[in-house]
Amino acid sequence: MSKTKTILSGIQPSGKLHIGNYFGAIRQHISMQNQGDAFYFIANYHSLTSLNDGKELMQNTIDVTLDYLALGLDPEKSTFFAQSDVPQVPELAWMLGTVCPVSLMEKAVAYKEKTAAGLNANIGLFTYPILQAADILIYHSDIVPVGKDQKQNIEIARDLAGKFNHVYEGEFLKIPEDLIMESVAIVPGTDGRKMSKSYDNTIRFFDEGKELKNKVMSIQTDSLALEDPKDPAGDNVFALIKLFATPEKQKEIAAKYKAGGYGYGHAKLELLDLLNEYFGEARERRKELAKDLDYVKDVLTEGGKKARARAESVMEPIREVTGIIRNF
Repeated sequence: MSKTKTILSGIQPSGKLHIGNYFGAIRQHISMQNQGDAFYFIANYHSLTSLNDGKELMQNTIDVTLDYLALGLDPEKSTFFAQSDVPQVPELAWMLGTVCPVSLMEKAVAYKEKTAAGLNANIGLFTYPILQAADILIYHSDIVPVGKDQKQNIEIARDLAGKFNHVYEGEFLKIPEDLIMESVAIVPGTDGRKMSKSYDNTIRFFDEGKELKNKVMSIQTDSLALEDPKDPAGDNVFALIKLFATPEKQKEIAAKYKAGGYGYGHAKLELLDLLNEYFGEARERRKELAKDLDYVKDVLTEGGKKARARAESVMEPIREVTGIIRNF
């Protein structure tokens, strides 16, 4: 991948991040900061569709920044910022909305899934893909790494860029390409469903001590007795172990499952050790970073400046062609 390619992705600060977020997005974001001009944003406007507590949102924003920095994000290699620090994003979102057919939003699967799951059916949730399109297009993004569940939203962003360019007869917005991360594992939560804040079944990567142990020990398993042989392929605990263990360690633990005399409690303790080993150094870095919140806020401030500069360069010709001229 050329260093000139712009990579764009975001993450919502709607709650504490967990190992599902890590394997689904954060790990890839940190890896890709060495592969292009990476822009990663905290999607705080998006989170307003489901979170209506200002103090919690502000704290979550700081927590997400701490998490990313502790896990290896380098602000010298990537631009990390809050969505709300780039006013050009909602500006472009409105313009995209004026060329977006209502039918395009009505086809959006994510809205139907979220409202079916009990989220408030507000207009912000309905028009979410338009704001997401603006997030992508405002930086002339080339590549947008996403999971399969976000593929339709990237297609909507491409469609809206094409419609805008057609209406205003020019190449004002770059058509981005998605990068579907096929190898991303579906991380099971403590109840066996996909790990999600919505299900309250998460294990947070920076939990430790009794709090972490209680989460791990609460993972649901079947009722086979200690002495019974067990199938690791069908077990939630082993599915999590595979995320952290080396291939050799996986084989060793799988053999214990199949031999019998090895209980789910034993497996959970092995998972606990693996979690502590995998995230131990990052936890300590996070504790040190939390002592210097001025630095953490400076990262967002500087990232916001860089993101605004890029966004403004994209918006200037768009304002001109649409006739929206600023008098200041």
